[in-house]
Amino acid sequence: MTTRSRRAAACVVGLAMLLCVAAAEAIEPGMPNPPASPTRVRCALLIVDVIDIDDVSESFEAKISLVASWHDPRLAFDAAAEGTERKLFQGGYQVAEVFAGWWPQLVLVNEISLGDTTAVTIEVAPDGGVRLMQQRTVRLETPMQLHDYPFDQQRLRAILLPFGSTIDDVVLEVDERYTDTTDELVRRNEDVNVAGWILRHLEMAADETFLSTGTGQRTFSRLVATIHLERRSWQLVWQLLFPLVVIVSMIWSIFWIDPESLSDRLNVSFIGVLTIVAYQFVVIDHMPRMSYLTFTDTLLLVSFVTMSATIPQSLVIDSLVRKGQTGRARRIDLTCRWAFPLAYLIAIAATVAWFAGH
Repeated sequence: MTTRSRRAAACVVGLAMLLCVAAAEAIEPGMPNPPASPTRVRCALLIVDVIDIDDVSESFEAKISLVASWHDPRLAFDAAAEGTERKLFQGGYQVAEVFAGWWPQLVLVNEISLGDTTAVTIEVAPDGGVRLMQQRTVRLETPMQLHDYPFDQQRLRAILLPFGSTIDDVVLEVDERYTDTTDELVRRNEDVNVAGWILRHLEMAADETFLSTGTGQRTFSRLVATIHLERRSWQLVWQLLFPLVVIVSMIWSIFWIDPESLSDRLNVSFIGVLTIVAYQFVVIDHMPRMSYLTFTDTLLLVSFVTMSATIPQSLVIDSLVRKGQTGRARRIDLTCRWAFPLAYLIAIAATVAWFAGH
């Protein structure tokens, strides 16, 4: 290599080093870290729309807005010198590539599918106040309590954590300014409610959670948003429960059939029993696999037992007829005409009282 070539190479290396130093100064190495220990981030989770609720998978899909605010004095600027009262970064590119400050990576830990972030904005005030706003479409998994189905009320949860930041770095707090925003939106816009449900209330609370790692137990701050929903029950009552009661009532027509017509009586009873079995399959298809009986399950069980009891009753009647005790058989049928409906109503009332008390 000639002397001229060596000098040219040295100049290139020197220029590269100067550019690296300038770039390092422009990046401001402290910016990727939280501005304080801990940094307090005020958060709010708002429900814009409930898209779908799946009882079987115990999940729901919703369009949410996430608002987070914190103070970072490193981002303070002179509004007069900058010619603006706020710095605004909009869209995924500006936030990820242009905005050089720190912001918390807030994740929904019970999210079960990759949701879409439809909008994102970061605003910076002259005093270093920062506000992050995101709108997402998410599907979240949350346990449901279906004991009172179809008269149930659900509390669906969305759990927010600062990804990778322990409580020593980031503490989440509820932004009280947005406490009633979702409730007010629902009152003004009925379209927020998903078909079959009524959104009653959204509450937010901040607490702590613990995770065990290879280096020990770590504590994280979290925000839990609880969505209170009430099922619109009357559609299911008319589609499922009312036809069930009518079918059970029709089975009692066997008490008016001639005691000597055993085959006709049994045919009616078996048709009723098979109908109850078909109803059970319909309910199972619309419910998750549970280890407990719901109100509907119990009502189906009561109906099944009531309808099945007509089979031994018909056999007893046939036995009396064969022994020449037709008069006694008719008297038993007369008693069953009111005894069976009364017992069924008492069983339904007991079922309602049991679930209402629990």
